[in-house]
Amino acid sequence: MLHQTLEDRNEQGKTVEIQGNQLERLIAVADRIAIADGRTPTVVPFLSIVKHSRETVRNPGLLTPSFCLILQGQKKLYLGQDMFLYSAGDYLASLIDMPASAQVIGATKDSPYMGLRIDFTAQEIASVAMEAEIVTESKRNGPGAGAFIGKSDTGLLDIFLRLLKLIDKPKDIRFLSDLIKKEMIYTLLSGDFGHMFFQKTIFDHSADGVGKAIQWIRQNVERPFTVEELALMCNMSVSGLHHKFKAITTMGPLQYQKQLRLQEARRLMLSGSVGATMAGSAVGYESPSQFNREYRRLFGLPPLQDIKALRESSWTGGFEDG
Repeated sequence: MLHQTLEDRNEQGKTVEIQGNQLERLIAVADRIAIADGRTPTVVPFLSIVKHSRETVRNPGLLTPSFCLILQGQKKLYLGQDMFLYSAGDYLASLIDMPASAQVIGATKDSPYMGLRIDFTAQEIASVAMEAEIVTESKRNGPGAGAFIGKSDTGLLDIFLRLLKLIDKPKDIRFLSDLIKKEMIYTLLSGDFGHMFFQKTIFDHSADGVGKAIQWIRQNVERPFTVEELALMCNMSVSGLHHKFKAITTMGPLQYQKQLRLQEARRLMLSGSVGATMAGSAVGYESPSQFNREYRRLFGLPPLQDIKALRESSWTGGFEDG
């Protein structure tokens, strides 16, 4: 048993060393491409590189469907009342649009935060699952969270390396990038968190249920509603809708809509197209004072002061960049 234990430890040590080498190679390529801080798109349509040379403040934002791998540094993610710390080699998978907040910690010019972001859709997950005939079973009762953190392995890091190498082979990108993306999705569906990735496909394609509720709120962010009306629309009980909605998004339907409204109002003001009053009205607020009060509660400053501070800083869009 002792000999076997030592062999296991040696294998674990080798794996850690390989993963470290893979991360170093990924950092070298990513750092060469991402010259400035923020999110840098690449010639691969669904791949972005994220870099921060200094620690950021905690800032509310919107998680969108994506897979974000940390290459270097650390980040704190706040979902509802929970805080998660993830670092090099960890990934964040977001399966639906989710209001949350995040903060890059410990980043410096000499040791910047570096990450890779892959955008994907539920349809892409469903397509790979059907083509590969993957069947996953939930490991818990009821729905899981719409975002979660996992640990990458050597196989997944190797896929990222091959994807980054395509950047220097523009003629191969159109054909090979989609194949590599499918391989990445297949690897994730086949791994320990496969059931978490696949749940999006399940509840998003249901005619009724939480997926329909989330979609309706997203498409009607400015329209008032009651939870009773939403439950009836989705053929669910009020208690059932509230419980399942909160399990997936970490908040109730009304709070979810409120945060989406405020995020959209902030985006409108940052674009320079409207002022605070018009932005609040555009997302469904009838009372400017209520809009100002709820905006300050979420973002820490009144609308105009917040927008001015963002424009004077190097803010790049909360944490939508991964």
